[in-house]
Amino acid sequence: MRKTQWWRPELGLAAVVLALGGFVVVGTLDVSAAASRLGIGPRFFPMLVGGSMIVIGLFYVVDVLRGGRGDPEESEDIDAEAPTDWRSVGLVSGIFLAFTAVLEVLGWVIAASLLFFGLSLALGAEHKVRAAVVGVVLGVVTYLLFVKGLDVTLPGGLLQGVI
Repeated sequence: MRKTQWWRPELGLAAVVLALGGFVVVGTLDVSAAASRLGIGPRFFPMLVGGSMIVIGLFYVVDVLRGGRGDPEESEDIDAEAPTDWRSVGLVSGIFLAFTAVLEVLGWVIAASLLFFGLSLALGAEHKVRAAVVGVVLGVVTYLLFVKGLDVTLPGGLLQGVI
């Protein structure tokens, strides 16, 4: 019988999930705002996500310590031996950085629309017009859900007072 190591890469991933969940929960404790018209405040979803990450991380730690292993990717449309597409990784990273840089100036609706459009192109969208329309719809819908539904303030930017 082969002796199994207690430390494996899967345990490292579980530790990262636990740490991120804890980070989200602790960071959310500083948020102070009244509940929205829907009865939930701006702490609800971050606490839900952070708590879920902690629970999933704990289950993952238990699974790994009991001998669970990550299975290699097997699918007909995924080549596990293919090299990393660093161009796409760079484009996606650059798009997120650009989004954070222009968010305050352009506002949520415009910046998020550009974010969604840019990501769809970077990830291979074939129909640019459709990607642009979907980007704008997602930008407006997310803005309305957060601002009107949850009373969360998002930057208005160039459209301040219009929407």
